[in-house]
Amino acid sequence: MVQTYLMEYLKLAIAASLAAGKEIMRVYEGEIAFELKEDQSPLTIADKRSNEVIKDFLLKTELPIMSEEDSEIPYEIRKKWDRYWLVDPLDGTKEFIKKNGQFTVNIALIEFGTPVIGVVYAPAIGEIYWTGKDKISYYSSVQNMDIEPTKLFESANKINGLKQSNPYKIVKSLSHSNAADEMKLAELLKGKTDVETIEMGSSLKICLVAKGVAQMYPRFGPTMEWDTAAGHAIAINAGCKFVNMETQTDLTYNKINLVNPPFLVEA
Repeated sequence: MVQTYLMEYLKLAIAASLAAGKEIMRVYEGEIAFELKEDQSPLTIADKRSNEVIKDFLLKTELPIMSEEDSEIPYEIRKKWDRYWLVDPLDGTKEFIKKNGQFTVNIALIEFGTPVIGVVYAPAIGEIYWTGKDKISYYSSVQNMDIEPTKLFESANKINGLKQSNPYKIVKSLSHSNAADEMKLAELLKGKTDVETIEMGSSLKICLVAKGVAQMYPRFGPTMEWDTAAGHAIAINAGCKFVNMETQTDLTYNKINLVNPPFLVEA
């Protein structure tokens, strides 16, 4: 039986993502100014407004919230959290500034180190992905999400037989790549002679594997827990593998260090 709170929390997370998306698009339609954070990543007013909107929704649950914009929470406090929200109010800020549409709102519910609810909303594209209440992942255009969402059950890749098809499609970051990563990727793809690369920003990379557009998304460089949690839940419930490349075990959340290890998403 589906736990009632998961149904209600998922509805709330979807509503929060849609409301945040409206705030983001108000900024997106004008001239975008930004500042640089200590790690030299960009921060816009859209990040801040989205964060506040999401928090207003999620505070109704009385659960702790960790967001990229509110992440300075000592481990001594958060290690006591069995259940909490993990949020990236604007994932892909570089893509937002470029105005290429490849940015998302990511909202996840973490229970005992595992994401059990995930919502990824791409407001400029009008696509939304979600999972939680029934452990099935869904995809829809925002206009049709209440009418006929598409189930991503057992991964669209497996359903469509894309594992045996050519070319073998991988998705990689549009804004984060270097020579060392390319060498690691070549090693990972050894033996595959017909490979097509799709470049994409934000957590949409994870969603493309869950959706069946690509078979693999390897990430060698650093990401943070809020970058992956929502997409992680969606991918797993679409039947995909989402593992730490170094240990071949599942990624876990609420670690002492919030940086993710290199990981692989594969259908």
